[in-house]
Amino acid sequence: MTKAELVDLIAKRAKLNKVKSEVVLNAITATIVNAVKKGGVVRLVGFGTFDAIKRSARKGRNPRTGQEIRIKASTAPRFRAGKSLKGAVNK
Repeated sequence: MTKAELVDLIAKRAKLNKVKSEVVLNAITATIVNAVKKGGVVRLVGFGTFDAIKRSARKGRNPRTGQEIRIKASTAPRFRAGKSLKGAVNK
């Protein structure tokens, strides 16, 4: 599903026009991104949890050459599905 398709579905379900639906979607995603960026956790009960995990520096291998390389430490976003979402997908 694309962002445009999601906006269309939100507009239909919430009985809003597409412009307002896109504003709402953008506000939600921006809020989640900002919270996780600041080290916070966003829990949507039943849907899932957004947070960030820290990855330490480590050694890796270049798949083409097999040469050992150093991978820098980084922070990665993570989403863990909630019980209701898992149940809905598995039915």
